[in-house]
Amino acid sequence: MRIVFMGTPDFAVPSLKGLLEKGYEVAAVVTQPDRPKGRKRELTPPPVKAFALERGLPVLQPERMRAPEAVAAVAEYAPDLIVTAAYGQILPKAVLELPRLGCVNVHGSLLPRYRGGAPIQRSIIDGESVTGVTLMYMAEGLDTGDMIARVEVPITDADTSGTMFAKLSEAGAELLLEWLPRLADGTAPRVPQDDSLATYAPNLTRDDERLHWERSSRELFNRVRGLHPMAGAFTFLAGEVFKVWGTKAPDASDASLRAEWEAAAPGSVLETGAFGIRVRTGDGSLVLTEVQPAGKKALPAAEYARGARLAPGTVLG
Repeated sequence: MRIVFMGTPDFAVPSLKGLLEKGYEVAAVVTQPDRPKGRKRELTPPPVKAFALERGLPVLQPERMRAPEAVAAVAEYAPDLIVTAAYGQILPKAVLELPRLGCVNVHGSLLPRYRGGAPIQRSIIDGESVTGVTLMYMAEGLDTGDMIARVEVPITDADTSGTMFAKLSEAGAELLLEWLPRLADGTAPRVPQDDSLATYAPNLTRDDERLHWERSSRELFNRVRGLHPMAGAFTFLAGEVFKVWGTKAPDASDASLRAEWEAAAPGSVLETGAFGIRVRTGDGSLVLTEVQPAGKKALPAAEYARGARLAPGTVLG
């Protein structure tokens, strides 16, 4: 069984690594083009490319998978099966029809919920307590193909997108390897998705990253976790971007405001101390534990408040 693997970020690496370690023939790897990263905007290969080159695998990096030359390049490897994991492009019908065993995708949610490009971040932002991975046949729609199998993975208050990416990438690799023998012999199930239960997880926008302090403490806490360690949540301080990388999980005490805090507008700094920075929210308060002022490195919120003398009454927005 000749496999062409398609994936781009760290999430996809365990699936590719698992295929190789189990002795499957990976004929080629398809990934996104190198992109500029960091302050110097240096071209950086995606993690899947770096791993594939270490293992001596051929790598294709088409800008558009729909381009006829990209389809032809994949066809040259005559795949029996195409496996994708967070590749980042929708495959055209011409590619979907290439392998005799079809195309399967390792998707980071419990489909039909959270179809789309940011299922892990959105599930945390939405306050879900459980997510998972779905192994599915690919179709022309957005994550609409028949399901093969699913596995659940809990989300705790200690989790961020970073920790969940790691957990789900490993769970996805295990699920893929468990079902590959049945994919190879054509006995894998096909369970249609119930479209009436579908929800969507579009890629995050700049507004998704902004903290709106009139929201509840729990909503803000979840948003910060869901954006860590990728883009990061942000607010404004004195007209400049002020990133928030960590907060304390809100509890009952955060809803019990002192009398002098009741009239404070959402976004107001209520107090600072060794615990961090306490900010007024729509239903109480939230303690910031790690922040990053404009042009500076991230640091503990208590250290920033002490050094910058962030006064109670300062309004973040």
